[in-house]
Amino acid sequence: MGEDEALPEEGHLRVWFRSLVTLAPAPSPRWSIALQAALSMFLPLGLFTALGRGDLGLQAAGGAFVATYLTAVAPATRARALPVLGLALVACAAAGVALAPVPLLAAIGLVVVTLVISVLHFGFRLGAPGPVFFVLAYGIATHVTAVVDGRRHADPLLFLIALTTGVAITCATAVVFVLVRRVARPGSERIGQSIEANFALGPDSRALLVRVIVVAAIGTLLSLLLVDAERAYWAVCAGVAVIGVNAGRRVAFIRGSQRLVGTVVGAGLFAALAALPLPGFALPVLFGALQFGAELFVIRNYALALVFITPLVLLLIVSTSPAGGAGTPAALIAERVVDTLVGATLGALSGFVHPRADARRG
Repeated sequence: MGEDEALPEEGHLRVWFRSLVTLAPAPSPRWSIALQAALSMFLPLGLFTALGRGDLGLQAAGGAFVATYLTAVAPATRARALPVLGLALVACAAAGVALAPVPLLAAIGLVVVTLVISVLHFGFRLGAPGPVFFVLAYGIATHVTAVVDGRRHADPLLFLIALTTGVAITCATAVVFVLVRRVARPGSERIGQSIEANFALGPDSRALLVRVIVVAAIGTLLSLLLVDAERAYWAVCAGVAVIGVNAGRRVAFIRGSQRLVGTVVGAGLFAALAALPLPGFALPVLFGALQFGAELFVIRNYALALVFITPLVLLLIVSTSPAGGAGTPAALIAERVVDTLVGATLGALSGFVHPRADARRG
């Protein structure tokens, strides 16, 4: 969800501590992207809640993941490209829906989907936040539409319709922001980066791809055998997020530790929120606020962004799980922290795939 940056040549401990307690400068103001992401979460959830189908609103909220992509691209170009990414997100979810009834196939599918979407993401150089949210969409789909007591927990077709609605609202929100820019500051909607149209996997992209494959395969296997078979995608997503889009060795270790610290603090925030008797109409506001905070800080302080992301994901899991299927908040927090520890460790250790910077210069 944010751009990886080269770290200065300082002591590892000093760099790590500073990354936790300081806000890095943002290359451009983030409020517009953060507001788009928040509205993309708030609008579908609020719409379906008003219609008396808050369950579908929660399923549609996943469409807001698309709003985190291409944030540095010119707004007009981004608005044209987001529907393509939205279709890819729905396709990943559809694969999860198809494989959900058979846990072993769902686990194999997790590795395959992670591989395929990573090849496309790195090949077209789509940038931050990397392939993680496509993998998350697949994982949530397998969880929400899993077979419970002989029947699907959520209707597969309605789930995909709700998610597609969420994607459509996200894309429409991006278009509205382009139109507002065009009126307020004519020409500003065309200022920003362009999108690479040619597919190419350079040396760094191939190294990232190898790391993702290793993390996906080992993370899935460890989850199935030892950690959390029901939500293996948590560990894989944590590892893929740590890898990012251009993380070398040192950045991988810093991001891994940041993710663990942010997850632990965010889990505490989730525990506090879960204890509150929140009415249904408060959820759209809460989810939108958490999404806003995540996007506002993600490129400035990754650990701080995880403080917002973690309760958002956990609340989404609790709200869409079968009755009692998510376990108690304490159990869910423990699972999340363990899965994050496994995934973040794998993602950090995979940094050894990259040669040292001085070796590349030589």
